[in-house]
Amino acid sequence: MHSGTKGDLRHVYWLGGTSGAGKSTIARRIASDHDMTLYSTDATIRDHAGRSSPRECPRIAAFLRMSMDERWVDRTPEEMYDTFPWFHGEGFRFILDDLLALPRDRRVLVEGFRLLPRLVKPFLVSTHQALWLISTPEFRVKAFTARGTLWQIPNKTTRPDKALANHLAREKTFAEHLTREAEAEGVSTIVVDGSRSEDEMVADVWSHFVGNVTKNLIHEQPNGSSTIDPFDESEAGGAV
Repeated sequence: MHSGTKGDLRHVYWLGGTSGAGKSTIARRIASDHDMTLYSTDATIRDHAGRSSPRECPRIAAFLRMSMDERWVDRTPEEMYDTFPWFHGEGFRFILDDLLALPRDRRVLVEGFRLLPRLVKPFLVSTHQALWLISTPEFRVKAFTARGTLWQIPNKTTRPDKALANHLAREKTFAEHLTREAEAEGVSTIVVDGSRSEDEMVADVWSHFVGNVTKNLIHEQPNGSSTIDPFDESEAGGAV
């Protein structure tokens, strides 16, 4: 079990959000441009599932026992959301363990849909350390289609059309819950609808991280945060 505090992770930036929002692409570019260590929570799913126990992570254990039809066809989207382990924080402590094991002399950018606001918030020195990208349903379908993954899961079931409809409905439910949770926790979101280019999105996310927030684009919650970059030891703000 991790024993980290917000001070232990003050060098970490967090980029969460829904599928199809461009998190991975944006994170790769920012990490490359600013010499940061990139940590993908998607890449660790299999490892974290293997490290979990049924007692600690019952949803993971149940999900692993299901057939593809049981996961994607036989249940309602609401049931799928309620039982999907990563939407409810199971395995999050493994993310923390991994981050605490990384060198602390280099900034880290962690990204993925598993980063829930209520779980990340306790480890923030400033809310500018974290941001969530929320794709619209229409843009999500376009993103999945462009990646060639729209039918990747459905085609592994006996009823691809129903599986696809259920999958998209489940993702919509997750987006709605994530948006409400971000608001409740006082952290910021950006709605991703395709109206801004990839370059613009990269700039928007980085501007948020360094405290130079575009007020009419980023949905920053009323309790806000310091405009000082929490990682700039000189407290100059915005210069990382």
